[in-house]
Amino acid sequence: MTQNIKVNAAIIIIGNEILSGRTIDANTSSISIWLNSLGVKLGEVRVIPDIEKKIINTVNELRKKFDYVFTTGGIGPTHDDITANSISKAFNVNYEVHDEAFKILENYYTKGKFNEGRQQMSWMPSGARLILNPASGAPGFIIENVYCLPGVPSILQSMLGSLKNEISGGKPILSHTINLRTVESEIAESLTGVQNNNKETDIGSYPFFKAGKIGVSIVIRSEDQSKIDICSSQILEFVNQKNITIIINE
Repeated sequence: MTQNIKVNAAIIIIGNEILSGRTIDANTSSISIWLNSLGVKLGEVRVIPDIEKKIINTVNELRKKFDYVFTTGGIGPTHDDITANSISKAFNVNYEVHDEAFKILENYYTKGKFNEGRQQMSWMPSGARLILNPASGAPGFIIENVYCLPGVPSILQSMLGSLKNEISGGKPILSHTINLRTVESEIAESLTGVQNNNKETDIGSYPFFKAGKIGVSIVIRSEDQSKIDICSSQILEFVNQKNITIIINE
């Protein structure tokens, strides 16, 4: 549903493995790209440890500030998977077996393999709705505006599609990229001028190094294509004046 409204979201990445550097977070990128396509602007990302009080406080803070909150991690079968229980406490509801989730998991695993650890994945906050998992069976869940997803990137990505109708966003966030063979210091003053003249449009500058050569990617983002076009025109004007090589303009 496309509306002329501003809708925002936050992501809470839960897991000691992220904070220790043992695991690289890939979920923020997947969720943010998906949210952009739905017209939801990602406003904040938190990375927090597997500590109950920290999860409770962070969820309660962000669910009041944002239209949607997505958590990743901590809903598996091991002792440190405490997200579901912690969120139950955040909402002050019972932590209990979700009958439908239990049946899904019971049918997913072969006889004798549905052990206590796997049964743990059917425990959720009372009243939670399921997010179906086509990749590995174990569902995530929704409680009010909080959406709880697994930490494994491939599984998380497989579950986002089923949430499309759950999210009411604004206009899709559009983008345009101009890659230049230059350095940021060469364009900084001119780019600042363009941004100051177009305050409602986001303009980002990102240096890169590819195939032994340096460059800068300028990314223009807005809900309004005409505003992107105006910024692009102004940027290309000073780029041509400075005789800077354009690598990509798309």
